[in-house]
Amino acid sequence: MITVFKLLSVWPLWLLHGVGTFLGWLVFVVSPAYRKRFLDNANQADLSWQQKLRAVAQSGKLVAELPRLWLGQAVPVVWEGAEHVEAALAKRQGLVFLTPHLGCFEIAAQAYAQRFGREGKPMTVLFRPPRQAWLRAVVMASRQRPGLQTAPTSLAGVKQMIKALKQGEAVGLLPDQVPPQGMGMMAPFFGRKAYTMTLSVRLVQQTGATVLLAWGERLSRGRGYRVHVQPLAQQLPVTLLDAVTAVNQAMESLVLQCPQQYLWGYARYKQPRQA
Repeated sequence: MITVFKLLSVWPLWLLHGVGTFLGWLVFVVSPAYRKRFLDNANQADLSWQQKLRAVAQSGKLVAELPRLWLGQAVPVVWEGAEHVEAALAKRQGLVFLTPHLGCFEIAAQAYAQRFGREGKPMTVLFRPPRQAWLRAVVMASRQRPGLQTAPTSLAGVKQMIKALKQGEAVGLLPDQVPPQGMGMMAPFFGRKAYTMTLSVRLVQQTGATVLLAWGERLSRGRGYRVHVQPLAQQLPVTLLDAVTAVNQAMESLVLQCPQQYLWGYARYKQPRQA
C-alpha cells in the first residue's frame, strides 16, 4: 500500500481531486450507514441539497489528496489573514489554532510550518497514530517536518503543548473531534448536543495564549489551497461550559463560510471512546 501512496504522491492535484470526486460518490452510494450519517449531519446544519451534493465530492477529494500532501512536493498555498498570526506571535504568549474538519485541515498546519515554524516558532499538533503499521509510518513522517511537531493524545502530550505555549509557540487542535471519555463535555453543535473536547479551552485558560481560527480552503481545478485565519469574535467566557459552547459556535461560523467542504460524514455526535 505504501507503494501506491508513493505513486499517487506525484500526481497533480487536479487529477487526484478528480479521482476523489469519484470515490466520494462511490462510498456515498454503496454505504447506507455512511450516507445516513452524512445526510443526518448535513440536515442538522440545514444545508441545501446543492450544498450536500457538492460536499459528497469534497469528502472524496479530502482522502485522495493525502498522498500528495504527505509524500509529494509542496502544493501552492495563499494566505488570507496572515497578519493575525504575525501579531499573535509578536506577543510571545503562545498561539492556539482551532481548525474544524473543514476543507483541507492538513494544509493549515503544513502552511504554518512552512511560513512561520522555520523561524523558531514551530507548531505542535495533537496526534493519535493510525492502527495500521504502514499508515502510521507514512503519517508520522509527514507530521514530523521542519516547523511542525506532534504530541500524543495523553497527559504527556498535554504537558508538551502547555510547554510549547509558554515558550511562545503555536499548537493546533481539531476542536470538533470527539475526545476520549472524560476529556470533554456535552455542548451544542448546530443545535444538537455533541461530546466536545475541553482541552482547547483549558490550554488557553492556563497559558493566556491567543486563539485564532484557521482552515484550508480547497481551490477549484487543482490550483492549491487558501489558508484562512481570523480571530475569535469575542474573548472566551470564564466558565468551562460557556467557553466550550463558544468554541463550538466559532466552529459553526467557519463551517458556514464553506459548508460544501465540511466533512459531514464524520461521526460528530458519536459516543466517546474509553481513554
